[in-house]
Amino acid sequence: MKSAPQFFKHGPNPLTRLTFFVLLSLLLMAEDIRFKNFPEFRQAIAVLIYPLQKIAHIPVVVYHQADELISNLHLVKENAFLRKRYLTDQAQLLSLRALEAENSHLRNLLSATKRTKTNAVMAEILHVPHDPFNHKTTINKGSQHGIQAGQIVTDELGVIGQITLVYPWAAEVTLITDKDHAVPIQIARNGLRSVISGTGKNDELKLRYLSVNTDVQPNDVLITSGIGGVYPPGLPVANVSDIERNPGSAFATIMCKPVAGVNRNRHVLILSPIPSIPENPAEILKRTS
Repeated sequence: MKSAPQFFKHGPNPLTRLTFFVLLSLLLMAEDIRFKNFPEFRQAIAVLIYPLQKIAHIPVVVYHQADELISNLHLVKENAFLRKRYLTDQAQLLSLRALEAENSHLRNLLSATKRTKTNAVMAEILHVPHDPFNHKTTINKGSQHGIQAGQIVTDELGVIGQITLVYPWAAEVTLITDKDHAVPIQIARNGLRSVISGTGKNDELKLRYLSVNTDVQPNDVLITSGIGGVYPPGLPVANVSDIERNPGSAFATIMCKPVAGVNRNRHVLILSPIPSIPENPAEILKRTS
């Protein structure tokens, strides 16, 4: 192997330089261990090279910050996606719960039709009054569906009202809470008969024409008596909520709470009219003679 030309050689050879730096290192270590003069020197060097270290560390810092920024952007996108998915799932869950409640209500209505002795038509509530003085509602069945004025409207719990106005594809129902509406009832516990009427207030009925010493107790169940041939007998109407017996009055003040209502569900039952009892032919001949 040919050696390099003379004019390319600079300084001592590598072996000489290695030996020199090894000896210098040993000397410096011995000086540091024995005389303790180098800590200040090292601190001075550290102060001098600190800016260089910070400059050399800048690419690493920039890399970590860029990586953190990218990670944060991914987290923001992921959080937005998860939030949207959560809201969608919540909406679906609420919808499923509403459908479950409606299915339960419809099953109860079907059970109620089996319990009644008359046929029933299911209808949907189109309008619920928000005016506290308006106690009428509208359903989606009318004369085209065979609905007639006077038919009784119930839900799976009890009586809601009576159809008072019929249109071709809709009908108006007067609720039992209307102050001009009355229902003949009897107390289920003892069979005592009377008339209950609305007060013009939501969820409030008044039991009339009962003396102060009448056998009425709180939480008594009131059902239709069937008297008058309008309401089928045995339909739940209300529960007694409050009784006031004033010795100076001939009648007791008895307030009741209806068991059913249009604010609970969307579907109701329209009961078929009670068939009228045919008159005795002998009575008819007697009147015509």
